[in-house]
Amino acid sequence: MSTVHVVLPGDVDDPRVPSGGNNYDRRVCDGLRELGWQVRESALDGSWPEPDDEACDRLASLLTGLPAGSLVLLDGLVACGVPEIITPHAGRLRLIVLMHLPLMVEHPALDRLERATLHAVTAVVATSDWAARQLADHHGLTHVSAVPPGTDLAPIASGSDGVRQLLCPAAVTPRKGQDLLVRALAEVADLDWHCRCVGTTSRDSAYAAEVAELITERGLDERITLSGPRSGAELAAEFEQADLIVLTSRAETFGMVITEALARGIPVLATDVEAIPDTLGTASDGSVPGLLVPPEPGELAKALRSWLTDGPLRERLRESAYARRATLAGWDHTARKLAHLLEHA
Repeated sequence: MSTVHVVLPGDVDDPRVPSGGNNYDRRVCDGLRELGWQVRESALDGSWPEPDDEACDRLASLLTGLPAGSLVLLDGLVACGVPEIITPHAGRLRLIVLMHLPLMVEHPALDRLERATLHAVTAVVATSDWAARQLADHHGLTHVSAVPPGTDLAPIASGSDGVRQLLCPAAVTPRKGQDLLVRALAEVADLDWHCRCVGTTSRDSAYAAEVAELITERGLDERITLSGPRSGAELAAEFEQADLIVLTSRAETFGMVITEALARGIPVLATDVEAIPDTLGTASDGSVPGLLVPPEPGELAKALRSWLTDGPLRERLRESAYARRATLAGWDHTARKLAHLLEHA
């Protein structure tokens, strides 16, 4: 039986802060077990990627205690900011770093630390082809592989009236761009819609407060709801009621909520940035199951107005989303691909 030691952020299973990265970590750990791997998890509390001394000591002690030659899969949030801990073990352990989001996106001051870590380890795993290319080019790496997230097919969503219920399932952070969404929705306030923003507000509470204030300033308190985090059955219920998924990210290395929407046949309005176009993809007939626009309020507003007023457009997008649903890969595919990579590390 193959064994892998997996080092995870301490909040990996915390329902108060759900994230695509945490979901990916959990699903691949479970998937490797189903494939017969012995998975030994260590979830380390700490303010990663900028941990205090106590958290650093926990990570150093964990790695020091592993036998030589051990295969170790580290979440990039834990590993990338502390090359002084990772590098001394690189020759003794087979270290693989799983990158959900490069530090330069939200922690640019740590970019050089990430580079040192990634050059030291045996291999790097990115969650999309786009992210793998970006990491390779930015850090000058030759050992980056892409293992995209899988998707669970779900029943086709019922929606509301097929038009007006908008859902933005994302943590309320500057990268996810809810401020852009609020400004865009203010430009279509003459139309009938309601938008639920479902995601934690605790990762950047100052930004979440700014978004809430912007909603009030634009007179949209009755139409835009910051609902807080949802997971499991509660999140599934949110998707079930949605007519259109809206993702207004400024940066995205995959965008798992897009495939979660398509798995339910829900069209997507998203920003045309980084990996999002690849994640949205095309149906077997070549049609695009959503709308892609620049991350600008005016462009988002135009797309929203088109969705809300153009019935034939909505029907085309729904048909394309149904067709794209049939092409999505499952989490078993992700686990097999990661297992293959680990076996050859």
